Amino acid sequence: MFDSILSHLMLIGVIGIGSQWFAWRFRMPAIVVMSVAGLLIGPVFGIMNPKEDFGSLFNPIISMAVAIILFEGSLNLDFREIRGLGKSVFRIITLGAFLAWILGSLTAFFIAGLSWAVSFVIGGLFIVTGPTVILPLLRQAKLKPRPAAILKWEGIVVDPFGALLAVFAFEIIQFLMIDTVTVEALILFLLASLFAIAVGWGCGKGIGTMFERGYVPEFLKSPIVFAVVIACFTLADEVMHETGLLAVTAMGMTLANMHIASLSDMRHFKENISVLLISGIFIMLTASLERETLMQIFDPNIIAYVILMLIVVRPLSIWLSTMNTELSLKEKALVGWIAPRGIVALTVAGYFANVLAEAGYPGASIVTPLTFALVFATVCAHGFTLGPMANKLGLSLEGKPGVLIVGGSAFSTSLARVLKELGIPVLIADTSFEYLFNSRKAGVPYYRGEILSEQTEYYLDMTPYDKLIAATDRDSYNSLVCTTFVPEIGRNDLYQLSWHDDNREHPNDLVQRIGGRVLFRKGATYEELNKKVKNGYVFRKTKLTKQYNFEKYKSEREPDTLLLFILKHTGKVEFFTTEVNNIKPESGDIIVSLCPPVKEQKKIDAKLDSQRQQEKNNTPKNGQY
Repeated sequence: MFDSILSHLMLIGVIGIGSQWFAWRFRMPAIVVMSVAGLLIGPVFGIMNPKEDFGSLFNPIISMAVAIILFEGSLNLDFREIRGLGKSVFRIITLGAFLAWILGSLTAFFIAGLSWAVSFVIGGLFIVTGPTVILPLLRQAKLKPRPAAILKWEGIVVDPFGALLAVFAFEIIQFLMIDTVTVEALILFLLASLFAIAVGWGCGKGIGTMFERGYVPEFLKSPIVFAVVIACFTLADEVMHETGLLAVTAMGMTLANMHIASLSDMRHFKENISVLLISGIFIMLTASLERETLMQIFDPNIIAYVILMLIVVRPLSIWLSTMNTELSLKEKALVGWIAPRGIVALTVAGYFANVLAEAGYPGASIVTPLTFALVFATVCAHGFTLGPMANKLGLSLEGKPGVLIVGGSAFSTSLARVLKELGIPVLIADTSFEYLFNSRKAGVPYYRGEILSEQTEYYLDMTPYDKLIAATDRDSYNSLVCTTFVPEIGRNDLYQLSWHDDNREHPNDLVQRIGGRVLFRKGATYEELNKKVKNGYVFRKTKLTKQYNFEKYKSEREPDTLLLFILKHTGKVEFFTTEVNNIKPESGDIIVSLCPPVKEQKKIDAKLDSQRQQEKNNTPKNGQY
């Protein structure tokens, strides 16, 4: 059924993205789901074998995909953030990486039974943790800022150097053990590495300068970056294999530290491409494994090696490298446990398995099963334990999913105060101290600054906030804020206040296209909400029970009551919007509403009583009209 290359590409794409969705839907590590899916269509059921099906195209496809993924990861490497993390990060990416190399190599030689040459090559490769694996885990686990930053930057910085260290170890081993390999060959390797860095820096600087001076139109920026990344990787890789990874990393770091205004747009494009490539690569790599390779994973030596890498090598290298740093014992324990390996380890290991086997080094045949065993074991172990371990150590963000409110009006402050009283993390962001006066007075956390500024991501930790409300007095700004945060938060969790003028032409259509979901009922505008708060309207919290359900609540609520949100008994916050709401209030949920003040309510009740009496007096008797 799936005999053509086109059908194989289709199958890889569908299964890869389907695995990503399945992992998101059921909160599982995506790499685990993708690996299992690849094994099922590959060695288990034999539906396809990408390595045989794609032939000579297999390795170039994998190499270019890895280059793009590494470039996308390095776009996040801004030195301003690294400098603020202290000496612990520097120690981990230098001394820690070196200790992991040495300890991993010794473990491979004495436990896995590899030769010295193969051990030091693989030991260098296995120092990587990889942004493609660690970043999704961090987003899911919601760690506190310091351990999250350490794991994030370790993955980004060390990832490209793992492949380079493996190449360096291979060149050194050849120099020491093979007479035909001379000092000139070793010097050539070092020069090729410097050449790769220069090529990456030149490509990044050139593109960045062109963007800054307006030589490239907006619609061509992402395609040009995409093409130059491939060219940069290929040029360096043709000079010496695997230095292309270093080149694209240098290019990404150069662009990241030029602080180009349009870099965020390119980053979103690269993130989307990376998700697609990551999905495809893992399916291709795992589907290409042979059944014999899978059986080798259960070799006692390989199992012992993996266990020691998990519980001895990683913790020991982190512990030794972070002595006398600002990290606490709990932070050291968490960072020392979490080190999932990913795409770079799998792809580069496949290359070295062939090279080492052709060179006749003992143990080269088990490099592939050893690598897959370590990748799969670390991803499963760390993916499923990061959240629970962080909670146990007190290193995860506590409380319910939070809400970020942009705009410091009277209504925003009152809403934030209610959220805070319910134990929901909340923050008000605004550029004006005058607008934040009420927030400071009410004891509500606030951030003074432009939420759309590039600097904000370095001073404001967005991790606790799953929802964002744009609640300023400018409709266009609210829509812009929501549109900007779509990639990070998702449109379903982005909200904005209603348009001021309901008579505008198709306002809701415009909001649906460029903004967030409009809050509350139609007509609940910025002016109306703030007017109600200033006139003494109060926020009322009502808990539903089996006897007092939502239907009864609606029948008894005041006519002028505005439903705001529901705090589910699970801790989730759901806001009422002008769209068709799928909110299903249940027993134990808390409904928060904006109700008239007591005096106003008495007037409303009197008016209602008068209307009821008038209707009663006007009711015909004996069926006569």
